[in-house]
Amino acid sequence: MTLLELDGVHTYYGESHILQGVDLTVEKGEVVALLGRNGVGKTTTFRSILQLTPPQEGSIRFREEELTGKDTYEVADAGIGWIPEDRRMFSRLSVEENIRAAVPNNASMSDALELAYETFPVLAERADQRAGDLSGGQQQMLAIARGLVGGNDILLVDEPSEGLAPKIVTDVGEALLSAAESVPILLVEQKLGLALDLADRFYVMDHGTIVDSGETSEVGVDDERLRRYLSA
Repeated sequence: MTLLELDGVHTYYGESHILQGVDLTVEKGEVVALLGRNGVGKTTTFRSILQLTPPQEGSIRFREEELTGKDTYEVADAGIGWIPEDRRMFSRLSVEENIRAAVPNNASMSDALELAYETFPVLAERADQRAGDLSGGQQQMLAIARGLVGGNDILLVDEPSEGLAPKIVTDVGEALLSAAESVPILLVEQKLGLALDLADRFYVMDHGTIVDSGETSEVGVDDERLRRYLSA
């Protein structure tokens, strides 16, 4: 079942034509990686889905409902969660207070906390610790946990490994695999090995267009098919 579909999406920043006819889908129960160099339009794709930078042409549908033209809060209410690169948590609040703040009013708080702590046991150990005092990897786990308990039907995850040490990147990868058991993910990630380990399918973006796509099982980190679009 197709959960999210972009069809011929064109998005501009002023006079700059950033997305130039983007087509992609995310099916229920899968992780999809959106790959490409910096500046080719990956984050703009997320911003277009969220209607933060609405497209001028094309269609964005979620569960067959058109999102284009809606307000961003309506997109969020539809079940699309966003974990931005900068994580955006409440650094002065505790881990548990951050999780509680993400739970919808009509959801069970106890169920939400149980889900967060079962997925990321380290957060249960640090429930009373200030979020700003966590390590980078633990902060990323908290950001993912907030997305999980937010009643979302899909997560847009932007550069989860950015600025993290290799060991922490491994921890974050395991956290995302745990999260993917509960919710589909559209992932932007610069570390090709991590992206291929996490994702079922991939799209490669270059100059605002999708130039390649396929199953991650068909490619590897040294595959020239990907490297020519990803190397600096």
